[in-house]
Amino acid sequence: MELKPTESELEILQVIWKLGRCTVRDVHEELIKNKEAGYTTTLKLMQIMADKGLVARDTNAKTHLYTAVISREQAQNSALDKIRDTVFKGSTADLVIQALGQHRASSDEIDAIKKYLQQFESKN
Repeated sequence: MELKPTESELEILQVIWKLGRCTVRDVHEELIKNKEAGYTTTLKLMQIMADKGLVARDTNAKTHLYTAVISREQAQNSALDKIRDTVFKGSTADLVIQALGQHRASSDEIDAIKKYLQQFESKN
Protein backbone atom coordinates (compact mmCIF):
# COMPACT_ATOMS: atom_id res chain seq x y z
CA MET A 1 0.00 0.00 0.00
CA GLU A 2 1.39 3.38 -0.99
CA LEU A 3 1.05 6.09 1.63
CA LYS A 4 -0.38 9.31 0.22
CA PRO A 5 -0.56 12.07 2.82
CA THR A 6 -3.05 14.90 2.40
CA GLU A 7 -1.92 18.54 2.46
CA SER A 8 -2.75 18.87 6.17
CA GLU A 9 -0.94 15.63 6.93
CA LEU A 10 2.11 16.89 5.03
CA GLU A 11 2.15 20.02 7.20
CA ILE A 12 2.20 17.82 10.30
CA LEU A 13 4.88 15.58 8.81
CA GLN A 14 7.04 18.65 8.11
CA VAL A 15 6.93 19.44 11.82
CA ILE A 16 7.69 15.86 12.88
CA TRP A 17 10.59 15.63 10.40
CA LYS A 18 11.95 18.85 11.90
CA LEU A 19 11.47 17.94 15.58
CA GLY A 20 11.84 14.16 15.57
CA ARG A 21 9.85 12.42 18.32
CA CYS A 22 7.22 14.84 19.55
CA THR A 23 3.84 15.23 21.20
CA VAL A 24 0.62 16.54 19.70
CA ARG A 25 1.22 19.75 21.68
CA ASP A 26 4.71 20.13 20.13
CA VAL A 27 3.24 19.77 16.64
CA HIS A 28 0.32 22.07 17.40
CA GLU A 29 2.60 24.83 18.74
CA GLU A 30 4.65 24.71 15.53
CA LEU A 31 1.56 24.74 13.30
CA ILE A 32 -0.03 27.79 14.96
CA LYS A 33 3.08 29.84 14.23
CA ASN A 34 2.00 29.94 10.57
CA LYS A 35 -1.75 29.35 10.54
CA GLU A 36 -4.83 29.04 12.67
CA ALA A 37 -5.31 25.49 13.88
CA GLY A 38 -7.31 23.97 16.71
CA TYR A 39 -5.58 21.59 19.11
CA THR A 40 -8.33 18.98 18.78
CA THR A 41 -8.04 19.13 14.98
CA THR A 42 -4.29 18.52 15.20
CA LEU A 43 -4.91 15.64 17.63
CA LYS A 44 -7.54 14.04 15.37
CA LEU A 45 -5.34 14.38 12.27
CA MET A 46 -2.41 12.77 14.06
CA GLN A 47 -4.63 9.90 15.24
CA ILE A 48 -5.80 9.38 11.64
CA MET A 49 -2.17 9.52 10.47
CA ALA A 50 -1.28 6.80 13.00
CA ASP A 51 -4.16 4.66 11.72
CA LYS A 52 -2.98 5.18 8.12
CA GLY A 53 0.60 4.26 9.03
CA LEU A 54 2.10 7.68 8.29
CA VAL A 55 3.27 8.12 11.90
CA ALA A 56 3.99 5.78 14.78
CA ARG A 57 2.57 6.50 18.22
CA ASP A 58 4.43 5.47 21.38
CA THR A 59 1.81 5.05 24.10
CA ASN A 60 4.17 3.92 26.87
CA ALA A 61 4.29 7.34 28.54
CA LYS A 62 1.36 9.45 29.75
CA THR A 63 1.95 11.82 26.85
CA HIS A 64 2.01 9.96 23.54
CA LEU A 65 5.06 10.51 21.34
CA TYR A 66 4.82 10.47 17.56
CA THR A 67 7.48 9.74 14.95
CA ALA A 68 7.25 9.82 11.17
CA VAL A 69 7.05 6.45 9.45
CA ILE A 70 7.08 7.91 5.95
CA SER A 71 10.28 9.71 4.94
CA ARG A 72 10.43 13.15 3.39
CA GLU A 73 11.64 11.55 0.14
CA GLN A 74 8.70 9.11 0.08
CA ALA A 75 6.24 11.97 0.61
CA GLN A 76 7.90 14.06 -2.11
CA ASN A 77 7.82 11.15 -4.55
CA SER A 78 4.16 10.49 -3.81
CA ALA A 79 3.22 14.15 -4.26
CA LEU A 80 5.21 14.45 -7.49
CA ASP A 81 3.68 11.27 -8.90
CA LYS A 82 0.21 12.60 -8.14
CA ILE A 83 0.92 15.99 -9.73
CA ARG A 84 2.62 14.44 -12.76
CA ASP A 85 -0.22 11.99 -13.33
CA THR A 86 -3.16 14.34 -12.70
CA VAL A 87 -1.93 17.72 -13.88
CA PHE A 88 0.65 16.80 -16.54
CA LYS A 89 -1.03 13.64 -17.90
CA GLY A 90 1.97 11.54 -16.92
CA SER A 91 4.59 13.72 -18.63
CA THR A 92 7.71 14.16 -16.50
CA ALA A 93 9.18 16.51 -19.13
CA ASP A 94 6.16 18.84 -18.98
CA LEU A 95 6.32 18.88 -15.17
CA VAL A 96 10.04 19.77 -15.15
CA ILE A 97 9.69 22.40 -17.88
CA GLN A 98 6.79 24.03 -16.05
CA ALA A 99 8.65 23.95 -12.72
CA LEU A 100 11.76 25.54 -14.22
CA GLY A 101 9.70 28.11 -16.12
CA GLN A 102 7.83 29.24 -13.00
CA HIS A 103 10.80 29.42 -10.66
CA ARG A 104 14.02 31.30 -11.26
CA ALA A 105 16.59 28.68 -10.35
CA SER A 106 19.83 29.77 -8.69
CA SER A 107 23.14 28.94 -10.35
CA ASP A 108 23.69 26.26 -7.66
CA GLU A 109 20.31 24.71 -8.49
CA ILE A 110 21.07 24.78 -12.22
CA ASP A 111 24.46 23.14 -11.57
CA ALA A 112 22.77 20.44 -9.47
CA ILE A 113 20.20 19.81 -12.22
CA LYS A 114 22.94 19.56 -14.87
CA LYS A 115 24.92 17.15 -12.69
CA TYR A 116 21.83 15.00 -12.15
CA LEU A 117 21.06 14.94 -15.88
CA GLN A 118 24.64 13.91 -16.67
CA GLN A 119 24.40 11.07 -14.14
CA PHE A 120 21.03 10.07 -15.57
CA GLU A 121 22.40 10.04 -19.15
CA SER A 122 25.44 7.97 -18.16
CA LYS A 123 23.15 5.32 -16.60
CA ASN A 124 21.18 5.01 -19.84
